[in-house]
Parts: sequence; C-alpha cells; structure tokens
Amino acid sequence: MRNIYAAVVFMCVLFSGAAHANEIVNVRVWPAPDNTRVVFDLSDSPEFSYFTLYQATPYRLVIDFDGTQLGLDLNKVQNDSLLIKKIRTSTPKNKQSTRIVIELSDKIDANVFPLAANDRYGERLVIDLPGRSIARKNEPLRADQLEERKVTIAIDAGHGGDDPGSIGPSGTYEKHVVLKISKALADIINRDSAMQAYLIRSDDYYVGLKARTRKAEEIKADLLVSVHADAFTSPQPRGASVWVLSTRRANNEMGRLLEDKERLSDVLGGVDMRIEEDDTYGYLNKALIDMTMGHAMSTGYEMAREVIAEMKRVAHMHKTEPQHASLAVLTSGNVPSMLVETGFISNHQEEKQLLSNKHQQQLARAIYQGIRNYFQRRPPDGTLFATNRNSTHVVRSGESLSVIAQRYNTSIKALKERNDLSSNVLYVGQKLEIPSS
Repeated sequence: MRNIYAAVVFMCVLFSGAAHANEIVNVRVWPAPDNTRVVFDLSDSPEFSYFTLYQATPYRLVIDFDGTQLGLDLNKVQNDSLLIKKIRTSTPKNKQSTRIVIELSDKIDANVFPLAANDRYGERLVIDLPGRSIARKNEPLRADQLEERKVTIAIDAGHGGDDPGSIGPSGTYEKHVVLKISKALADIINRDSAMQAYLIRSDDYYVGLKARTRKAEEIKADLLVSVHADAFTSPQPRGASVWVLSTRRANNEMGRLLEDKERLSDVLGGVDMRIEEDDTYGYLNKALIDMTMGHAMSTGYEMAREVIAEMKRVAHMHKTEPQHASLAVLTSGNVPSMLVETGFISNHQEEKQLLSNKHQQQLARAIYQGIRNYFQRRPPDGTLFATNRNSTHVVRSGESLSVIAQRYNTSIKALKERNDLSSNVLYVGQKLEIPSS
C-alpha cells in the first residue's frame, strides 16, 4: 500500500510538472512613435490563443497561454506606451494555463506571433500594436516639421528594442551608444541654418531595415547616415570606418560579418528577411543598378570620403577609405547613404571611449562637418548652400590650395585670383573666399 501511495504522489508531481512545462519569465514593452511591441519571454515555445473584447471599455486583448505559469510580477513591468493602460492576469480557462489581459486605450488590430529562440533570446510571443505610442513632446523634429529646402539628413541609430546590436566586454549595448551619438549629431545639424535632421529611431525601439530606408525616402532626405559600433570575434581590432553600398557581397571578412550582423538584426527584430527580399516595395529589385542608384551610390561614396577626412581628426581609423558591403539599410535608389562604424565596441579601450560624452560629441561633430563639407562644394539647387555659394574657408593643418580647390569644385587659379594670392603658400587659420564657380 505504501508503494502504491508513493507511486500516486510521484505521478501527481510528474503530471503537475508536465502541465506547467512552460513559464513566462519576462515581459517587455517597447513603445515607438507608430507602434508598441510587447514581448513575452518564455522558457519554451508558446502554445497560445487570443481574442479581443471591444464591445465595452476598457478595450482588451486577451491571451491564453496553455500549460504555462507566470513567473513574474506584472506590476513591475515598465510601460511607457500611450496604447497600453494596464497588463494584468485574469481567471484562466483551466488550472494549467495563464490568462494575460492587455487593457488598451483604443480598438487596435493586434498582430500576435511567436519567435523562435536565437543566440540572444529564448522563445518569445510578440504582440505588435499599431498606433501613436509616444507623446509628441518627447519626439525630435517630426516629418511634418521639416522645411522645404533645407538640406535634410536622415539619421538612423542602428538596432534598438529587442535588438541590442553588439555587446561590449563590460556589457555596453551598441543600441544605447549609437542612439546618443545620433541624437548629438541631430542637435548639431539642427543648429545649422542650412540643414535639418530627422531621427529615424528616437528612443529604444526597433525599426525594420527596409522601413529605415523607406522613412528616408518619404521625407526626401538628401542623405541617410546609419550610425553603428563595430565588433569582432577577438578584442584586438579597433578604429572607425565608413561603409557604402556594394551591389555584390563583401569581399573581406569584416564586410561579411557586417552583412551577417544586419541579417541577424532583422531576425532579432522579428522580420523574416526571406519575405523582405521578395521586395514588394520595389527599390531592391533585379534592376538595382540604374541611373538613379548609380548616382546615389557615387554621391554616398564622395560623402563617405569627406566624413572619413573629418573623423581622422578625432578617432583612430580602422579603414581610411570607404568600404563596400551589401546592406539593406543602404539600398535606397533615391537617397545617398552611408553606414558609419564609430569604433569597435568589442575592444575594451574603444568601448570606454564610446561611453564618453566628450568622444560621442567629437564623433558627431566630425560626421556633421564631413557632411557639410560635401554640401558646401556640391550644393543642391534651391538650398542655402547654393544661395551662399560665395563662402569662406578657414585653412586647416595639412591643407593645400589643390586640396581646397578640389573640395569646393573650383580651380587653384580661381582661388588665387579671388584671394589675390601671389604664391601657393598657405598658413593655418588663413581665411579664403571661395569663388562661385
């Protein structure tokens, strides 16, 4: 009899464990300007169903997790979304399940889907809620605030939300560092009367790679600059670099790692690249190299060279010429683009530098100055750069008349005549007037 009793107890414990084989271990809420993402982290793949209750307020999205127990206090989940009033539990449909209720501010057509485990996250259930999620006062310059013919720079802070990017030896997330540099760059640009900046990602949330280029096209940006921090499999590599689009796969290891990292970014963010590459939007298709794309690529390359010239002054450069890779974030056919790797976050010394506000500001100013240098010598029609074509240049260390003439698309003879120079000798700090042609 005692053996039978022990067997029954064992079977009950075994059944109880099997009934709750899964557990909700964490809940994360990521509000973005146009949507909110809610992520349930689980110990195993979710078995779930859901329904909505929109007949009366509060509007509710109800998710039933089968064979699952709740392993956290929902009152401690941080929620800054305007779309979500509360996340709570309710009476489950049976003792082995957990019912989660998301109280909503409006009737929302939710997209609910699972994501399989990867090298950074375990099993997840994701709920995407479309709609304005962040108060306007907390946003930077919006698309509807952009002026007609200021030179417009779309700034893309890499990664975000579920996708941390590379992680430094001290635990620094790339997504946090590049957002700070991007915001500093936007601030500097917006203080320039001839330019304006638009932040594609203004907080800690994820934006799909193709959506980043689409946003740049929608605002008719003159340039898309994507800001990142590099990483390698060993801590030795260091230095910044600037990447531009190649229509072929990269032919070096760093380029291949960058391409793989970008694909991982969309996997972490919940986007199936196999679907994305179907290219229903139309700007990444078989006829990639047309006249428009060719112009965007050559312009991006020229700008990248200007940015490298300025970054050399404040940072060690891993590469001193623009590098090429096949990156989805650079594939707009209408907008010149570049990807700036601000340093190796996998290098302990550069991780520490990238956390420094002073270094972040120096990098932002160097990127800004390089961009400005390009538009000064090749101003778009109708902009202040074109109106103020007769500008001045302050000579810097290492500059010659030939270098300055090339930068402003003029000649040494025109420079000398304009400034009444009898020789080619220049001194640091000397002011030169730049001729209009």
